Amino acid sequence: MNVTKKQTGSELLVEIEGDINTTTAPELHADVAENLEGITNLIIDFKKVDYVSSAGLRVLLVMYKTMNGQGGEMVIRNVNSEVMDVFSMTGFDSFLTIE
Repeated sequence: MNVTKKQTGSELLVEIEGDINTTTAPELHADVAENLEGITNLIIDFKKVDYVSSAGLRVLLVMYKTMNGQGGEMVIRNVNSEVMDVFSMTGFDSFLTIE
């Protein structure tokens, strides 16, 4: 998995390439969590993500709660149909902002 971050003021764009699974989820969390201070708009680009495991969902939930706790918002963009099915089956689509 590759993670690219681009910060512009209080906005952080995170582009992920590869699967978010038990092995890569902790890396994603560590990589993004250290950059959330002062961020009010977190955009996560799933254009190159084909799979999200329950460990990946936990990381997304933690990021979502962090952003809510600091008065910010988190948006997930470019979700393919397979990952969207996972979000729908787990109810994540009911609280995540997915574009």
